[in-house]
Amino acid sequence: MNQAADPEPDCSLALRADAARNRAALVATAREVFRERGLDAPLDEIARRAGLGNATLYRRFASRQELIDAVFTERMAEYARAVEEALAEPDPWTGFRGFVVHILRLQAEDRGLADLLVTVSADQGTDIEQLRARAHRGLVDLVARAKAAGALREDFRTQDVVLLLMANAGLVHRTAQTCPQAWERLATLLLDGLQARAATPGPPSPDEKDVLAAMSPRCSSPGTRS
Repeated sequence: MNQAADPEPDCSLALRADAARNRAALVATAREVFRERGLDAPLDEIARRAGLGNATLYRRFASRQELIDAVFTERMAEYARAVEEALAEPDPWTGFRGFVVHILRLQAEDRGLADLLVTVSADQGTDIEQLRARAHRGLVDLVARAKAAGALREDFRTQDVVLLLMANAGLVHRTAQTCPQAWERLATLLLDGLQARAATPGPPSPDEKDVLAAMSPRCSSPGTRS
């Protein structure tokens, strides 16, 4: 009696499983490296720490931006949720203040996120950019509500939030190794100065399009050795 031959292994399934494992390892490692070093961290370092070759990284992610999207989409969703939670706070100033402190803390905990919140993608159709747009719509309402309550200085604009995040991102990069809690001092000083009762005349906020231009797009390829 002839025994049935063993079925041939499905090599395509093994290859797909291997590719999925490599991708997951790259995303997890990139999350850690970006957190430590910011979005300009060398991609070679990510591949090395993941125990993979550069060519594997380049096959999985066609650009640095693709890797950033894979790592940070959920963190950007957290940013959008923070705006919505702030709007649910009954007291307008408490909601605004809590949002600012929360976002500055997120930046302090993750240098990659600190960079991302002040950097736009060249591709506005990505999940990250759609979440940024969602957060911005909520932020417009958050600022208007705090101003209408007489709590937030009248000349404050939504683009001023980006200026606060830019200032904090720079602080996070410069103080991460020496005084990582310095952002809390900055938050206190900024928020005291943003209250309507403390306002003094000042120059106007930069135009929104100029602030957007300062959030220079990132579109470099994985081969960039910055």
